[in-house]
Amino acid sequence: MTSPPTSRRRTRNRLLTVAVAGAAVAALQLTGIPGAIAGDDTDATPESNGEVSAQSYGVAEFLAECEFSHRLPDDPIVFPGLPGASHMHSFFGSPVTDAHSTAADLIEAGQTTCDPLVDLSSYWMPTLFVDGEPVEPQQATFYYLGEGVNQDVTERIQPYPEGLLMLAGNAVAGPDDPVIARWSCLHAGEVEPSKDFVNCPEGSALESYLDFPQCWDGVNLDSPDHQSHMAYPVANECPETHPVPVPKMRQVVRYPVNGDPSRFELASGPGYTMHADFINAWPQEELERRVRDCLNAIVKCGADGNPL
Repeated sequence: MTSPPTSRRRTRNRLLTVAVAGAAVAALQLTGIPGAIAGDDTDATPESNGEVSAQSYGVAEFLAECEFSHRLPDDPIVFPGLPGASHMHSFFGSPVTDAHSTAADLIEAGQTTCDPLVDLSSYWMPTLFVDGEPVEPQQATFYYLGEGVNQDVTERIQPYPEGLLMLAGNAVAGPDDPVIARWSCLHAGEVEPSKDFVNCPEGSALESYLDFPQCWDGVNLDSPDHQSHMAYPVANECPETHPVPVPKMRQVVRYPVNGDPSRFELASGPGYTMHADFINAWPQEELERRVRDCLNAIVKCGADGNPL
């Protein structure tokens, strides 16, 4: 069992650049995930005069870039208050997250491994093992998007309520089950994306993509199965049962491994069991600003929440 880190200092992940984000988006387009960004000029840079770059319009996005924090066999959503009850997870964001954590705890701790530092949320996923040894991602980017729904819905997106809990993916999926998680290779478009691990060529890296639901029931921060309070859009609209559109979070994780996928295993099992969890601990005013200025306005923003 891995103990929580004793050092809980704030750090910024400066590894990701706009160009790297562009590579991630390009890879996502290959996966065939519904709502993948098309025609996105991610290599756009801020204008020197402080005005919004023309390339920023038409893409509703802001993001958080987060470093790995710690590993624990805990899951404060599925197994709250039960340390060691879960398979091993890799945690990003708040370094204090454990089986007992709530949004209030994360906010009180006031620490993060993310850029921006105001994002005190916790993100976690099953640990990847290669030849039986844990391997942590080189980087994890969490895109907050306004895509996958009609434009009038994007313009009505609301920020997550404080303390919202979300799950994506299926930790107990079978080989024939439909899943939303996808695996692909960095800079290796010739490798067909798959719901299971793929064989990435030398010099490439294994990447995972996972979209969270973006329609909320407007009432509950959680539900007995931890999923029913959220839903995915139907025909680019939020269903009547979940009428409140919220940001679509896309988790993009890159691992420094390639080659024979038979060497790979998640703590939850095969690649198609990839899943992820999220506790929202954004300051409400910061999240509201980003949703208004980036998503509702359909403008591409950086980690600071300002237009690129």
